[in-house]
Amino acid sequence: MEHNNLELIRAVQNGDQDAAQQMIVENSGLVWSIARRFFGRGVDSDDLYQIGCIGFIKAMQGFDPEFGTQFSTYAVPKISGEIRRFLRDDGSVKVSRSIKERAMQIRTTRSKLEQSMGREPTLSEISAETGIAVEDIAVAETATRETESLQKESGEDGFTLEHVLADFTQEEKLIEYVALREAITRLPDKEQMVIKLRYYRGMTQNSVAKILKVSQVQVSRLEKRAMEQIKKHMS
Repeated sequence: MEHNNLELIRAVQNGDQDAAQQMIVENSGLVWSIARRFFGRGVDSDDLYQIGCIGFIKAMQGFDPEFGTQFSTYAVPKISGEIRRFLRDDGSVKVSRSIKERAMQIRTTRSKLEQSMGREPTLSEISAETGIAVEDIAVAETATRETESLQKESGEDGFTLEHVLADFTQEEKLIEYVALREAITRLPDKEQMVIKLRYYRGMTQNSVAKILKVSQVQVSRLEKRAMEQIKKHMS
């Protein structure tokens, strides 16, 4: 089973969407088991599962067999970290001081290794330098990563998803955020995927193009069309 997972993970890292879907289906039980830990916090269970799936995808993309750990062991903190980050940004989870300090140590070490090695270091290399287990590195980074989603700028005009919202009061803005999420779910599958990858995972158009196996120009067009539809739904 683990060997089969490794083959699928390599395929995912090479941009195979079918392999990614197969891995999610085969490991849905794992994602659900982690998502259930966060039930009862005012977030729909399906939303928690979808957020967990994002963490699972990130785990597949970042996994290195040289970590010396099974993929499932590596994936668990990635999944839970993604959900915790979402809840934290929603005001439901607080990040402890120890995790923040660990994340700072990891960032410092990553920067130092990048300068000395001339490339981005692997998690196993950061682990060896800091003495922090790769699983704990994953937890610290996902728990403290800044949210880019609504505030992320895109395109020549510096457009952000937040620009579709007016200057409302806090209560009114919350309602508008809900409307924004609803508008995104109404998009065709491909446009919806572009928006999620661009604004909720902070990926560049080139990176999205590789995942969707289309050109960067096509991604740009899909993104522009999606934005127009979102504005229309919210007008």
